[in-house]
Amino acid sequence: MTIRNREAFLNQIAVRLGRERRTDGVVRPDWTHGPQLRKYKDRSMEELVDVLKEQCLRIHTDLKLATSATLPRVMEETIAFYRAKSIIRWEDQRFAEYGLDVCFDRQKADKNLDVYVWNPERGEENIRAAEKADIGITFSDMTLAESGTVVLFDSGEKGRVVSLLPKYYIAVIPKSTIVPRMTQATRRIHEMAQEKGTFPSCINFISGPSNSADIEMNLIVGVHGPIKATYIVVENR
Repeated sequence: MTIRNREAFLNQIAVRLGRERRTDGVVRPDWTHGPQLRKYKDRSMEELVDVLKEQCLRIHTDLKLATSATLPRVMEETIAFYRAKSIIRWEDQRFAEYGLDVCFDRQKADKNLDVYVWNPERGEENIRAAEKADIGITFSDMTLAESGTVVLFDSGEKGRVVSLLPKYYIAVIPKSTIVPRMTQATRRIHEMAQEKGTFPSCINFISGPSNSADIEMNLIVGVHGPIKATYIVVENR
């Protein structure tokens, strides 16, 4: 990804601040206290799963546990629970790695389930498929235990509407992707940018089904997106 007009943008900020722009001698503050770094710092992965599980209760999200062997069965049970007839998913090699391609093929044959795979070459057809789908399914690239947030690195093969337009949403969470909170997630994204020189053009942070309490402080779930979400935490292969 190319950053355009960065110098002009930063120069304009300096003008608005009424001073010359500083281009050297800038040192990152060394804060005396860093509570954002300490919270959940010493929690084990199992303890972080417990934190995530508790938070999911607060954000109206179902959480299920699976191993690589049981994941296809847990996925089938979740699809059956939602009484889904159509699915849209990413073009993501992890579906094959975790045996879910076989699972979807069996579901298609046995239960006449329509499975649409996101394809950037199909353009607007992808969006129409997402609008009609009962369930959107993605893998989570990072998962924030504290807030129950899945982080999706969208790309050409991983359209963001897969998680936003269908009636229901399922996120498959490899256990190793779980981090304590936003602090660690942003650090990893920063490290990614430094190591690769780039990072995804769109990163979505999704904390369960959509909800809003804008009208008279009454919480309504599913106002502008999936009305229900399920997270499936799976042991890494």
